[in-house]
Amino acid sequence: MPEQLAAAERDDVRVGRRMAHPPDPAALAAERRQLADLEQAPRTARWRSFAGLIGPGYMQSAMTLGSGTAASALFAGAVFGYQLLWVAPLAMLLGLVMLSAVAHQTLSTGLRPFDAMRRFAGAPLAWSWALGALIASIVWHFPQYALASAVLVDLGEAAGIEGLPAAGLGFVVLVWAVLISSLYGRRPELIRVYERLLRYMVWGIVVCFAWVVFRTGISDWGGLIRGFTSFAVPGERNGVLGVTVILSGLSAAVGINMVFLYPYSLLARGWSREHRSLARFDLWTGTFVPYVLAASLMVIAAANTIHLDPSYDGVRLSPVEAAQSLAAVAGPAVGRVVFDLGVLGMALSTITLHMLATGFVACELFGWEFGSAKHRLAMLLPAPGVLGPVFWGDIAVWLAVPTNIVCGLFLPAAYIGFVMLQRSRGYLGDDRPAGARGWLWWGGMVAVTLFLTGFMAWYVWTQGPSYFGRFAG
Repeated sequence: MPEQLAAAERDDVRVGRRMAHPPDPAALAAERRQLADLEQAPRTARWRSFAGLIGPGYMQSAMTLGSGTAASALFAGAVFGYQLLWVAPLAMLLGLVMLSAVAHQTLSTGLRPFDAMRRFAGAPLAWSWALGALIASIVWHFPQYALASAVLVDLGEAAGIEGLPAAGLGFVVLVWAVLISSLYGRRPELIRVYERLLRYMVWGIVVCFAWVVFRTGISDWGGLIRGFTSFAVPGERNGVLGVTVILSGLSAAVGINMVFLYPYSLLARGWSREHRSLARFDLWTGTFVPYVLAASLMVIAAANTIHLDPSYDGVRLSPVEAAQSLAAVAGPAVGRVVFDLGVLGMALSTITLHMLATGFVACELFGWEFGSAKHRLAMLLPAPGVLGPVFWGDIAVWLAVPTNIVCGLFLPAAYIGFVMLQRSRGYLGDDRPAGARGWLWWGGMVAVTLFLTGFMAWYVWTQGPSYFGRFAG
């Protein structure tokens, strides 16, 4: 494995050589000058300016706020009340430890992450990362369409329109997703339009669930606070294991396809080392805050209104049933329609981002230009997920929970690769984090990797046979 890249070889792995429509150099130069000036500005002024430049972070929150998060939050609230409110903040905090390192590495070097990992951490890790991102994006497309079509059917029934075909609505969603995702990569300014659209969708999701919580109210503020601080691990209730929901939430917060999409979304914007402070701000305000708000509010909404009888089989619960239960408490408009709209926004935003992720993977594996016709065709790889309402519709949404965990099994390969890259002087050179802060950061990455790998290995070893037995029998 080479310790240093020659100048020509380093240029060969820069993303700019594979972009059909690269960002405007003059605009990027002006943005870099602005960011350099902001480094000396007061923090509040710097943050105000940053707020107008962020975008890739919202792509991460929009991607993770999909059917996996919806299922985890729904079961957490309906089955365990407020007890598992701590899972979403912890899960995203662990993810940000890694994503901030990914941003630092990518923006410091300007190198395409797949080639960088292949050269400096090893081809097996790089290929596992890319193929895992591709597989996860395709597998997770099915439940997104199933969820979107189910809530569209329920919205139709709430409006008095009976008998809408779920499969047909899935194709409507596909057309919408293709049109929206095609904005990304066609022209640099359309990337900003796409990011802005996702920002509106993410905050729309937050507002929907916040309104439901406001209307249902919170009767046990002490229990709410304990839910965030006690780190309780409840046992089994209604046929649902607390540890299963916890691991599902940890896996859903930051998926391997998110980890692949993120650095390439930074490069697609033309960001570089001058954008490193902006990227950290973007992760906190565009990823952490919206995700934690949306996931927590969904848990609270479910806990406030869905009280399962001890004899009820919890794995049969679905978001549509949750929306209908909320209608009895908060009224049909707020409890049912607004909750459905929030869940619909989660599915729609994630569908387009899965398409983007597969496009980036294909560009790396086959050497295609980002923004080319081949790239846009590769974005259709997850399109068979439109059959989700047919194959997934009659299966309990509970399957989204173990699917979270299965897709999460790909994540350690990517994390191990980035842990190695963080200490590679040949890759980062003088940008390798040094001193106590650098070692603390790297130690946090190692701890996150060991924790998730160990937790998943333990779960598969102890619970895997029961799942195989359940589905085989």
